[in-house]
Amino acid sequence: MIAATQVALDTPVSGEASTRLDPLELFLDADIVVQAVMAGLIVASVAVWAISIAFSLRIGGLEKRAAEYQDEFWDTRDREGMLTKSVRRENPAARVAGAGMDEWKRSTSGGSIDRNAARDRIGAAMESQIAEEADEMSGRLGFLATTGSVAPFVGLFGTVWGIMNSFFQIGAQESSSLAVVAPGISEALFATAIGLFAAIPAVIAYNRFTGRVDRYEAKLQRFADKVHAGLSRELDKA
Repeated sequence: MIAATQVALDTPVSGEASTRLDPLELFLDADIVVQAVMAGLIVASVAVWAISIAFSLRIGGLEKRAAEYQDEFWDTRDREGMLTKSVRRENPAARVAGAGMDEWKRSTSGGSIDRNAARDRIGAAMESQIAEEADEMSGRLGFLATTGSVAPFVGLFGTVWGIMNSFFQIGAQESSSLAVVAPGISEALFATAIGLFAAIPAVIAYNRFTGRVDRYEAKLQRFADKVHAGLSRELDKA
């Protein structure tokens, strides 16, 4: 009697535990196509987080180095000495200033100087370098944009396939009870959930980092304007 009572008490506990959602079990029990969709989305999600962390650290370091370089650039008299190859290789602000300085040297190396044309060429050289720096930086965000727009549809494809498979099971077993269709539908919907899990952080990170790239480009542009003004004054003296 005591043993029977113990079994009766244990049965609801076991049943309650079995109703909990187990993501790993949903993945393992899913159709091979749904499993492939889930695996691809999980890899994409990991890549999104890796790119986001790496990009955040990189642009933070570049912003800090650029600010330090610009302060030192305006405080020193030997500005050409701050445009060595090693400095240009490490600092985008140095490459922008170097592009303007190189063009200034070429424009003033001849006998006669067309000051207006020289100013235009110096400005164009720095503008081109700024655009190149921005393109190189934002190119790393392409994967985030692609994942944010495509991942929900990939997850939806897995969901549609899983639901189709559930309907096939209904026909094969000639039963439309929830016990037949519920597992397949749960696995199918789990694919959509993973798609959203990959897409939402990707969209947030893309929007945030795009704004940071725009601000970084604007800072380089302001620095280039100051350099251009300084070189224009030098042209007036030439």
